[in-house]
Amino acid sequence: MKKPLVILTGPTAVGKTALSIKLAKRIHGEIISADSMQVYRRMDIGSAKITPQEMEGVPHYLIDVLEPQEEFNVVTFQQMAGEAMEKIYASNHIPIIVGGTGFYIQAILNDIAFTETQTDTCCRQLLEKQAAEHGAVWLHERLQEVDPGAAAEIHPNNVKRVIRALEFYQETGTRISEHNEEQRQKQSPYNFAYFVLNMDRQRLYDRIELRIDRMMEEGLLEEVGKLQAEGCHEGMVSMQGLGYKEILAYLQGKCTLEEAVYILKRDTRHFAKRQLTWFRREREVCWIQKEDYAYDEDRMLETMLRILNEKNITDNSPEQRSI
Repeated sequence: MKKPLVILTGPTAVGKTALSIKLAKRIHGEIISADSMQVYRRMDIGSAKITPQEMEGVPHYLIDVLEPQEEFNVVTFQQMAGEAMEKIYASNHIPIIVGGTGFYIQAILNDIAFTETQTDTCCRQLLEKQAAEHGAVWLHERLQEVDPGAAAEIHPNNVKRVIRALEFYQETGTRISEHNEEQRQKQSPYNFAYFVLNMDRQRLYDRIELRIDRMMEEGLLEEVGKLQAEGCHEGMVSMQGLGYKEILAYLQGKCTLEEAVYILKRDTRHFAKRQLTWFRREREVCWIQKEDYAYDEDRMLETMLRILNEKNITDNSPEQRSI
């Protein structure tokens, strides 16, 4: 029998955290964070990291496990999440993957095999040199020429992923977008339910702006300042996250604070839009549109429990429902 797996995702600021706790309590679940920033210590405000109080006793994995100086990518996530899942299954509980990084979720769900290339190859060194000399946009245009599919998925500022895609093409003669699509078509080894939480677009954008205003009030500027003081810089994966690269640019004198906050709000809205585009192309997705439930989390939860029961992921017994 396939092992059970529950996924709860959606765009940033949609309200995944609170609903995930309620779900975990009802199905004996434990949560694995599929967030590329909450994995880092001392990066709390900008990542909207769940607090111990908000966890309400539900075990969480991949929160506060890396230093900001360490690199975190989909291969690392896949390995760490896999280890967490084994622990959860050993406890006869159900893993719930919660977060908005669609590629990370897909890596687990479809057990994607990532082709590793040698580190620090001449090819990679050349691409890194070209990026430094010509800029991120120039390098992204090269990717557009050889792999339009990958170029459409990867933001020009994500130089590491652009280099990875170009390197993959040059070393294998295959487009990484085609390789990834082949992996997507694999049958999942899990008996899963894939929930996507969503809401009215304008209401979501309003929540994003409010969240960023609160982050500034709670001390995002000071948080980034402390990270900068300990040596964190824009070349680090951790400092490429939304909220960090914009405030860091202000601290470096590249823009005013008002401009930094404006860019952060704009780019976060764009990010939410890209997240939804990703989720819409995924297979076997159960959409939970919040306005359809009058924004009542208990009603959303009942629908999710019914679907889990139908998929035999949980028996949803009266004893379980009373937890």
